[in-house]
Amino acid sequence: MNKKIFIGATVLAGIGTYKFINSQQQNKLNENWTTANIPDLTGQVIIVTGANSGIGFEAAKEFARKGAQTILACRNVNKAQAALAQIQAEIPQSKVEIMPLNLASQSSIRQFVGEFKKKYQRLDVLANNAGIMMVPYGITEDGFEQQFGTNHLGHFALTGLLIDLLLNTPHARVVNVSSNAHRFGTMDFDNLMYDGGKGYSPQQAYGRSKLANLLFTYELQRRFQAIGAKAIAVAAHPGYSSTNLTDSILKHWYVKMLFPLVSRMAQSSAMGALPTMRASVDPNVIGGQYFGPAGFMEQGGYPVVVPSTQASHNAADARQLWQVSETLTGVAFNL
Repeated sequence: MNKKIFIGATVLAGIGTYKFINSQQQNKLNENWTTANIPDLTGQVIIVTGANSGIGFEAAKEFARKGAQTILACRNVNKAQAALAQIQAEIPQSKVEIMPLNLASQSSIRQFVGEFKKKYQRLDVLANNAGIMMVPYGITEDGFEQQFGTNHLGHFALTGLLIDLLLNTPHARVVNVSSNAHRFGTMDFDNLMYDGGKGYSPQQAYGRSKLANLLFTYELQRRFQAIGAKAIAVAAHPGYSSTNLTDSILKHWYVKMLFPLVSRMAQSSAMGALPTMRASVDPNVIGGQYFGPAGFMEQGGYPVVVPSTQASHNAADARQLWQVSETLTGVAFNL
């Protein structure tokens, strides 16, 4: 099979080259977890990045429905306004606010944090959901490869700048949204961001950024445990869900050819958001867990604890990634 067709099929259908493990047997939690299981969130403050569409929108809406002060942290304010109007129309009593945030800009991240801290003295959940997927090579305003810079470094800096509020809020959570694509991601610290486009592949760069999400999650959890923090770090992935992230890859001929077939496998954004929601608010969640759909190859279904690759648990890579990320962003975690 043509390599590009194979990669396209792997990305769209989420079928990685890994041993299938029945995640339902691995976890003892309620396997049919839905929005009905979300507890009362009154008094909580939750940030959802990329909340104007897709799984971010669905998660933010349900958090607001349960009483949380919900922050739609979005780059596109016009789309965020439309999302806000939709939430308010469906849930008139909701407490929802838009705060501009461009994760591809370190200055925007710092401005967001400054504004947030003026208004709020607690942060119960930081749902690091926003991301870009398989775009052509490009760099952020800070000179970072844009997928790595947005998907990992942006959220790394955001988390680090909010760490004091997270540590001071009882039982706070950091939830990083990864992807099945982490399974074909690799870390190359000699060419971490494909300098000048060297060796760049949209698929490989996306996989690396999603692997980085998990390395960051597990390392953050280890550091929380080391200081006895009540906060936890967990991760989630949506399986194969119908969101606007696929728009950027539909330009490829091989994706267009496969899309009619694999799109039938997609679950709704509402279903795809369940792993993120469960990781964010289920009281039974343990730090370091990774949630995804329970169905075949984790493509769809109700959220359960799922495994991630051996590479995602490489502690040496996680420590090196942390050090590099602090250097690149200038954000040192106060742990």
